[in-house]
Amino acid sequence: MSDSVRHSRRSHHWIDADAGPVVRPYAMTRGRTSHAGRHRLDLIALVVPEPAADDPGRDQTLSPEHVEIVERCGGAPQSIAELAAGLDLPVGVVRVLVGDLVDDALVHVTRPVPPAELPDVSILREVINGLRAL
Repeated sequence: MSDSVRHSRRSHHWIDADAGPVVRPYAMTRGRTSHAGRHRLDLIALVVPEPAADDPGRDQTLSPEHVEIVERCGGAPQSIAELAAGLDLPVGVVRVLVGDLVDDALVHVTRPVPPAELPDVSILREVINGLRAL
């Protein structure tokens, strides 16, 4: 066996033919680790497609991951955590990709009501009791 063949085998011993194509997260986000937008993307924030996202595959500027996010949310809104799990991607990558889709007006994000803004249970009980008294 020649030295060049031995060197070639040693330098590529980590390649696995069954692994398929591998895309690093920083390549999907173009090196960004956060989204510059004003949107806060919590783990439980729901991603809802916009009417403009009828055919996300039509937009040639979108990556396959962007298209898959829009398609996954088409049936029912999904949280950032659900998308990350379903796509098998880190949450940070999904946040950046969803931020891109928000900027392109293909999805919008709804955040759950913070606990501090929820009505007090005792007030709701008093309202129900008052309505019953009528």
